[in-house]
Amino acid sequence: MISFASLVAAVAADVPVDPDAPDAKKWLLDELGKPEYAAARPTLIDRIAKAIQDWLGSFTGGSGGGVPNIFPLVVTLLIVGLIVAAFFVFGRPRMRRRSALAAAVFSGGDDQRSSLDLRTSAQNAAAANDFVTAIEEMFRAIARNSSERTIVSTAPGMTAQDFASRASRAFPGLGDRLRDAAGTFDGVRYLDAEGSRQAYDRMAALEHELRTSSPARLDRVGTTGATR
Repeated sequence: MISFASLVAAVAADVPVDPDAPDAKKWLLDELGKPEYAAARPTLIDRIAKAIQDWLGSFTGGSGGGVPNIFPLVVTLLIVGLIVAAFFVFGRPRMRRRSALAAAVFSGGDDQRSSLDLRTSAQNAAAANDFVTAIEEMFRAIARNSSERTIVSTAPGMTAQDFASRASRAFPGLGDRLRDAAGTFDGVRYLDAEGSRQAYDRMAALEHELRTSSPARLDRVGTTGATR
């Protein structure tokens, strides 16, 4: 490594005059810009290697050859162990959140409320600005009404996506809205999404349209019977 004193001496030897401060600074910068000085500077790899070397050196008790200081190593291994244990106990967050979407529309088999009861509950929640509950209850009202009209059987364990897929076959013109409603239900129910007035209004409008419409299958059956 070229010392500063050597550098000044080299500059002084090359320039046999007594420069003022600005000139001396300029000459010094010009000298430092030469390739041999740039090559002498430590590179990024050199600095990284030095940092790793210093870190590894911290695991020893110093240069006196004493007992190695293993405390940092123990702490590091403990942290890694806790992370690995949490991974196996709780699983990957994304996987758990996705698996939650397999949960049923109706939690447990003890919810025997009618579609009218569910719709009223949704409207009351919306009036109280609890749009998460309002959205959940209105989607349940949609599913319950389809079951009451024997259009889609809401068997225990049916998910929102299952219901939307089956209901779309009976109401093909509303398929996109049914799938969107199922996604909204899953979002507020299992993914901690925030409910909103707009999302609830879309759900309520879909519920009203489904409740007041005849499914395509029944329309075809009625037309066939009339033709005969």
